[in-house]
Amino acid sequence: MNFSPYLILATTLAIALYFIFKKKKLVKRPLSKLELQLLGTQVDFYIRLDADKRKLFEEKVIAFLGAVKIEGIGLEITALDKLLIASSAVIPIFGFDSWEYKNLTSVLLYPNTFNKDFQFEGGKRNIMGMVGTGYMNGQMILSQAALRHGFSKSAGKENTGIHEFVHLLDLSDGATDGIPENLLTHEYIIPWVKMMHKEMEMIAKDKSDINPYAITNEAEFFAVVSEYFFEQPGILKDKHPDLYERLSEIFAQER
Repeated sequence: MNFSPYLILATTLAIALYFIFKKKKLVKRPLSKLELQLLGTQVDFYIRLDADKRKLFEEKVIAFLGAVKIEGIGLEITALDKLLIASSAVIPIFGFDSWEYKNLTSVLLYPNTFNKDFQFEGGKRNIMGMVGTGYMNGQMILSQAALRHGFSKSAGKENTGIHEFVHLLDLSDGATDGIPENLLTHEYIIPWVKMMHKEMEMIAKDKSDINPYAITNEAEFFAVVSEYFFEQPGILKDKHPDLYERLSEIFAQER
């Protein structure tokens, strides 16, 4: 049977469009007793929630794990790794009724820090997490050591997983610039920019307890103070009340 070249082209195009635009099919499964136990002992944000909100957190974790592929590079992924990655993703968007990381398809977990060429062996390895661009678009890379440290009792104000997912939220409006336009109403954008620059000046003068990495640029400032907000909300509220209030509004979270 002979087929018209136009028919073949149309069929090929239809198939291609189907795979491009089809929605991800979520493979949902309830969390096991072990996974719930891990959440209840390893994730302080979850621990601080009441029973109803814990249930909501669990549902968001299940949805994330069903939508995003998690792969280990040079290591075997554990249940703890999956839960910490999912928690890192859920914490910044917990205040929103429905949010999907449409610009993320997979998370690659490396054993430790890596370099700009994505190598985790050898020298010049100081990257703990990265949101992929270019041919790595749609992927996030995290260091397992940094991920786990971020949820440890000794992490303080730092959490690499949350940091990288905040970058992803920032990128959702098309630019990683520290101005989450999808989360800020227009009239608050200029006040937020002014607040960022004022706080960055204080950090530069060594008059702030915020991690100096925050003065790298506006995008890093937003990610760093978001780590602080979610990990040590009480301290942030006490030392930086205006910043705390603005972040509460941005993330739609009552703290």
